[in-house]
Amino acid sequence: MDIAESLAERGHVVKVLTGFPNYPSGVLQQGYRQRWRRRDQLGPVQVLRVPMFIDHSQSALKRVVNYTSFALSALTARRFAKGSDVVYVYATPMTAGVPAWIWRLLFGVPYVLHVQDLWPDSVLGSTMVGEGRGASLIGRALTPWLRSMYRQAAAVIGIAPTMVSTLVDRGSPAASTMLIYNWAGDASGSEAPRVRVRRGAAVRVVYAGNVGAMQDLGTAIRAVHAAKDTGVHLEIVGDGVAHEELQTLVSDLGVENVSFHGPVPRERMPEVYARSDVALVPLKDLPVFRGTIPSKLQAVLAAGLPVLTTVQGDVRAFVEAHGLGFTADPEDVEALESSLRAVAASSAEERCRMGANAARAYRDNFTRESGIDRIESVLVEAARGKSRRR
Repeated sequence: MDIAESLAERGHVVKVLTGFPNYPSGVLQQGYRQRWRRRDQLGPVQVLRVPMFIDHSQSALKRVVNYTSFALSALTARRFAKGSDVVYVYATPMTAGVPAWIWRLLFGVPYVLHVQDLWPDSVLGSTMVGEGRGASLIGRALTPWLRSMYRQAAAVIGIAPTMVSTLVDRGSPAASTMLIYNWAGDASGSEAPRVRVRRGAAVRVVYAGNVGAMQDLGTAIRAVHAAKDTGVHLEIVGDGVAHEELQTLVSDLGVENVSFHGPVPRERMPEVYARSDVALVPLKDLPVFRGTIPSKLQAVLAAGLPVLTTVQGDVRAFVEAHGLGFTADPEDVEALESSLRAVAASSAEERCRMGANAARAYRDNFTRESGIDRIESVLVEAARGKSRRR
């Protein structure tokens, strides 16, 4: 809603077509009941919610139904979208773009595709789909449709440099494919984040976000357990499909330096960061993640915290180039343990310098205002293109 509300504040008429809230737990949020249509007015933004099959499990069949059910439900909302100058697709998953793609082909309504996860990579690399013939068939089936989605779009936005080059390689026109970094989910806009450095005996590492299979938190728990003699402590803040499994792992290993906390409202995240020394930003070792920058990185930088990341490619290069913290190889307990020991051995002054670098990197690359400015510019240009074709 951040983008929608920001565009509305700038004088644009904004409508949001979405499902019923269920992220990240995969359970319908309290206070909602699925029905054919639910209309809400959130400030200046009109919201239409359509039903979908809710599932965040690792069942390939159920996730396919989850992805396609929203696409089909949204497709029936043509009347809600009628008269729009441009459709903005926040594409995670990519099937969210199906209605806009069909409306473009049938009615000539331009759309802008903001790619958050590369397909088919993120599907084939997940635990839902195993290796072998099945994965190959899925890849071959999705590729022609994705190529058409890119070519029919008025513009395609990627969130990391490698993602942008990959999109172009896969058929997205270079002239209309661009990089716009995601930003932290705070409302501070252009305000400079404050550097927070906690001084104490035990070094506290925080992970805040979705507790899912792709975050590879099992490796983090094992590494923290192996480095327990340093006094390092891992705090996991959030919820997701892997939460119960990770709690079982902690119990089975007898881990004493890991604690779990439920999801925290955005406005209370400064409290979480204030009691932390370093923020963990992990992902599994999949090629698709080398060309993405997870939004939690921006949130950490906005808080002025040093980073400990296992994300390879663009993220690791960015962290190392700007002196933002510590890096380790993904899915490697020994490598992450070694980095945790380096974190524990670092002084408060060293972490203060890293935090200052993080705050500076956020201001220079990931501010909310600059991101909204660029998205607005892309959407306005796409709408002008529609007018010129009339």
